[in-house]
Amino acid sequence: MPDAIFAHPRLAALYDIFDGDRDDLDAYQEIITELGAHDILDVGCGTGTLALRLAETGHTVTGYDPAEASLTVARGKPGADRVTWTGELPAGQFDLAVMTGNVAQVFTTDQQWHTILRDLHTRLRPGGHLVFETRRPEYRAWDEWTRDTGPDIRDVPGEGPVERRRHLTDVHLPLVSFRYTYTFPGGDTLTSDSTLRFRDRNELDHDLTTCGYAVSDVRQAPDRPARERVFLCTKP
Repeated sequence: MPDAIFAHPRLAALYDIFDGDRDDLDAYQEIITELGAHDILDVGCGTGTLALRLAETGHTVTGYDPAEASLTVARGKPGADRVTWTGELPAGQFDLAVMTGNVAQVFTTDQQWHTILRDLHTRLRPGGHLVFETRRPEYRAWDEWTRDTGPDIRDVPGEGPVERRRHLTDVHLPLVSFRYTYTFPGGDTLTSDSTLRFRDRNELDHDLTTCGYAVSDVRQAPDRPARERVFLCTKP
């Protein structure tokens, strides 16, 4: 079940405002161009920022996300009719599947992770690519989250000033859990709990190979150098 930050209509409507300009997506557009991919599956597309950018540059894009509230936001954006939006993992054959942000880390069990890897493998054409990012556990991002508990306040159209706070709720490696608390004008409060799995390089290499991929390259995420890896994998 998707986290409330993506699945609750009132929170999904805030996502882009708190998430910022997403300059990190520039690197994914460059990778997709580099690999010559045309038919793209955006896994965990959320509110559709990357899918819409890719469609605007002439790619054929399917945005998949099980959180219907996020898809509703995506469908309401300019150019949304150029993307196929779906709440179910679609059939078909794609040149490339991509998971940006924390999407690859929301699969917290081995079974969930291996299932999505294999499901995407069957949907890639021979020679197709899987591209995803994942945080490096040795960097211990959760230590920063412990210190960074101050309010983030944004002016939200139709709502007014909304306050967001993040609190670390549990560290039981490889799982790390945290909670976002949103306070709206008038005092209404909504929370969203999330858990991410931090996999090391050896585990990722093993899982990808087991599920039929060849790891063609591993790069640093441009927005978080040394903190995240971007995997470029190929279906032989």
